[in-house]
Amino acid sequence: MKSNLQIFLVIGAMLLLLGGCALSEGNGGDGRNSSQQQDSDPLASTPVETVSASVEDYKLRDKASVYEDDDEGSVVTMYLTVREGNSAENTDHTWTEVNTYSKYWYEDQGIPQYAVEGLLQIGDENGLIPGELGYGEEIPNAIVKIRGQTSTKREQKNYKIEIKEGQGEWRDQRTINLNKHGGEGLRFKNKLAYDLMKDIPEMMSARTQFVHLYVKDETEGGSGVFEDYGLYTQVEQINGRYLKTHGLDNKGHLYKNEFFEFLRYEDAIKLATDPTFDLDEFETYLEVKGDTDHSKLIEMLEDVNDYSIPIEDTVEKWFDTENLYYWMGFHILTGNIDTEARNYFIYSPLNLDKFYFISWDNDGAFDLTENEVRGTSGRGGSWQNGVSNYWGVVLFQRMYKNEEYRNGLTQVIETLRTQYLTKDKINSLVNTYRDVVKPYVYSMPDILYAQLTEDEYDIVADGLADEIEQNYQTYLESLERPMPFYIAVPTQENGQLHLSWDASYDFDNENITYTVELATDFLFQNVIFSQHNVRIPQADTSALPEGQYFIRVRATNESGHTQDAFDYYVAEGSSSYKIYSTKCFYVLADGRIREYVYDEGE
Repeated sequence: MKSNLQIFLVIGAMLLLLGGCALSEGNGGDGRNSSQQQDSDPLASTPVETVSASVEDYKLRDKASVYEDDDEGSVVTMYLTVREGNSAENTDHTWTEVNTYSKYWYEDQGIPQYAVEGLLQIGDENGLIPGELGYGEEIPNAIVKIRGQTSTKREQKNYKIEIKEGQGEWRDQRTINLNKHGGEGLRFKNKLAYDLMKDIPEMMSARTQFVHLYVKDETEGGSGVFEDYGLYTQVEQINGRYLKTHGLDNKGHLYKNEFFEFLRYEDAIKLATDPTFDLDEFETYLEVKGDTDHSKLIEMLEDVNDYSIPIEDTVEKWFDTENLYYWMGFHILTGNIDTEARNYFIYSPLNLDKFYFISWDNDGAFDLTENEVRGTSGRGGSWQNGVSNYWGVVLFQRMYKNEEYRNGLTQVIETLRTQYLTKDKINSLVNTYRDVVKPYVYSMPDILYAQLTEDEYDIVADGLADEIEQNYQTYLESLERPMPFYIAVPTQENGQLHLSWDASYDFDNENITYTVELATDFLFQNVIFSQHNVRIPQADTSALPEGQYFIRVRATNESGHTQDAFDYYVAEGSSSYKIYSTKCFYVLADGRIREYVYDEGE
């Protein structure tokens, strides 16, 4: 006989078999459909909460993981061997030739920049490191030329090293920008700005790295040995690869601002399919770094410049105010004035009708203490501080006539100064950089071009954190002052000299009066005509004889706050400096008038 246990196991197996057959029938063995059966199962019926995203909810955010391995105080050693290449790639030049000419010389000659072939290898002070770019290589893997604009006129050059397709990458990058930052004494302010941006969720930053560069010149006349070129800062190139790395749309639109005030620029900004399209002319305003269909850009510019469309509608359609406030607020607080019409990118995802601002080139940040120590006026003064610095750009001018936008910018500036640009944060980074950078600055070869003494270096470094509060106060003052304006070139006829200028603007709608002066010198020691409390932007005086003259116009509101005109005259001396609110012009022998124009690039 079978045991009770055996009988029990047999019966259990039969029940399981019958249950399986019942469940295999269409809607379940008990005649219920599957949904009814799920309702009785608490696990199967648990609702899943979902959120539907919309394009209106999209916010530009950097990818934090990109910076996880950053070490602000590290130095990478790069070994660059340069050789003459071929004419097809314009690399058949010597290293001396590459380093001789500025960007403006090439523009005057109408020729592309000279370049050389290069073998870029990564190592440390003891030599090359196995597994790093260029290890064990003997043939060139890159093309090298100088980079920058006004910096190309300096003795110490910046370099752009383009790693050739299929020849590897360095930290997922094929464009290596090496910046000497020769115009500023600390040699780390650009990196400081980018490292501060990394911790601000609403801003896009870029990877940076201190680099000690050695160059072996194997072109004609070269030494053929590695020479010490000192310290550089490598800054990640903002291009399609950058967009992908940082979690953005690498198929989108990306433009580098060369000198762009959001005007329509009909003669240059055209569709690439337009028979009259000229890329060189286009790129005098915006350098194309992404998609080449410019229809979205053109539509945006047309809306920005169409005063029949309320600016609120245009901004809501084409821009993200959060992105714009944080970008502008950051540069106002750090004093980076060279951002009003250049030194940034505008980016738009391919399928989104929004343009976003991405910072580029922060050399002009944190200048106040160094200008004071060096006894120079620097690049900032007069209207070049606070919101008035951006008043010449049509988009910003139209926006900030609206109190809501001004309040939005102010709120973001308050957040930046109290949460992200604190003295403790800035001093911590500055002390890290100083320990690394200062020994290089006061060693060969960089000591030959040092802008500060070693004591001055520490004074400037210690003063950087205080500049945020100084720039904040200047911003608040800029809201109380009239906005800057342009002086017209005088005209002369029928024995009369006609002077005119654009009207200024006051945020509080206060009445504005003007002071206009005419002199034979830019110090206005020999004034030949003046009027005060002028209520309309024009004045007349007697015709002038042949010679050089200067006109100065200033605006004052009812509260007594004064503003200069945009115009300035660059005076020559031991060092050039700007005379604000002043236009220089010449009266020719036949009575015609010609304006004196200062070319920033010359």
